[in-house]
Amino acid sequence: MTDREKVPVIRQVVLDGTDIRTLAEFYRRLLGLAYRPGDEDGDADWLVLRNPGGVQLAFQQVDVLPSASWPDNSPVPQQFHLDMTVETVADLDDQHSRVLRLGGHLLLDRSEDPEEPLRVYADPAGHPFCVFVTPAV
Repeated sequence: MTDREKVPVIRQVVLDGTDIRTLAEFYRRLLGLAYRPGDEDGDADWLVLRNPGGVQLAFQQVDVLPSASWPDNSPVPQQFHLDMTVETVADLDDQHSRVLRLGGHLLLDRSEDPEEPLRVYADPAGHPFCVFVTPAV
């Protein structure tokens, strides 16, 4: 690639959901994000959470959404997931409590893994996501 070539920039990641207000609220509270002006209240088919300096999260209303069955080898693969990091195993444990309190469900626990402690969860719509330890550099 040369300096003159332009490439697209990822603006947002879009998650489908059958109840996008609940889904957006889960991620708003988990990640400390804020709604795009006008998206704070009411029913909508599309909601956006702003992430200053980063990729936004958007939510699109759908009628039906089969939950991913990953990490099991079942018929509905994960297709896509979000990775989130914390600095220590203690932070991982703190986030575990928060995720469960906010409505997430534990799918896989590798928090004892000495190489890469992590936990895999499903959000309220069934989308898998990971929280793992990456020490600060």
